[in-house]
Amino acid sequence: MQPRNSRLNSSALRGAVDLAAVKAAGEAAQKAEQARAERARQAATAEADGTAVPQPLHPLVIDVTEDTFEAEVVQRSTEVPVVIDFWAEWCGPCKQLSPILEGLAEEYAGRFVLVKIDVDSNQLLAQQFGIQGIPAVMAVVAGQLVPLFQGAESAANIRKVLDQLILVAEQRFGVGGGAAPGEDPAAAPQRPEDPALSAAHDALDSGDLGGAIQAYRNVLADQPGNTEAKLGLAQAELLQRIEGLDLQSVRAAAAADPKNVGIQLQAADLDLVGGHVEDAFGRLVDTVGRTAGEDRDAARLRLLELFEVIGPEDPRVVAARTALARVLF
Repeated sequence: MQPRNSRLNSSALRGAVDLAAVKAAGEAAQKAEQARAERARQAATAEADGTAVPQPLHPLVIDVTEDTFEAEVVQRSTEVPVVIDFWAEWCGPCKQLSPILEGLAEEYAGRFVLVKIDVDSNQLLAQQFGIQGIPAVMAVVAGQLVPLFQGAESAANIRKVLDQLILVAEQRFGVGGGAAPGEDPAAAPQRPEDPALSAAHDALDSGDLGGAIQAYRNVLADQPGNTEAKLGLAQAELLQRIEGLDLQSVRAAAAADPKNVGIQLQAADLDLVGGHVEDAFGRLVDTVGRTAGEDRDAARLRLLELFEVIGPEDPRVVAARTALARVLF
């Protein structure tokens, strides 16, 4: 059963904003494997020496500031999914949600790390993440930002999100690993991976965008409904489109010539990759509204492509679809 709150739909987990991090997934997976190997080596050494098994290399719940964010969140995310709880002392719903998240961090026993960021004491971080209301919960996996949900939620709904987050982190980036809560690690089932889809991911990770695009298209030819392949294709095509573009030049040209649809499409692509999702969507909705014929179709189709990159259940996509309907009809 899918959670009733659409903000918690698992497809939104694939709507990562920092697409440049996708190309570094292979490196992240290698670092994660090295970290796991080091932990195994330490455990084996401790057992051979008859000493206590080393404690986990990270605590489960961490208070993070602007000064510690790089080490505690970005670097740590190459080894384990990092879930971020944005909160404040005066926030009533935060006081309901935080104990649930902390309890789940204990329950999942290291399959993710929970970091807590006080938005009053770390206003720059809140601004950089675009936090408009709290509590807000996001995740970082291999340096890639994944919006999760906003507002208080039940433990049952949050478990569904965490399970999907951990699955994506393991299969896509090789980050994390281990059995689910209450599951015997020896009995944890191995999930088979589609070789064709794996080859497409490998091409994207290595920066072979042309090869990735063709590989994803091959997967979709056999499996038209494969959502992971659709996302990968949309990301690869987006990254290919922005190759060689200069951000400042494109934005200046777009501001100087709002009627130039081609420039507006380029600016929207760069906005999205830069994390300015609402700006990208708003630019294309405005372009649809002031154009007609082939120009309008081009802007509308590009907007639909960017929806695929972010994920259809993301609230920003839902809002942009409504805005698009208004200008079309």
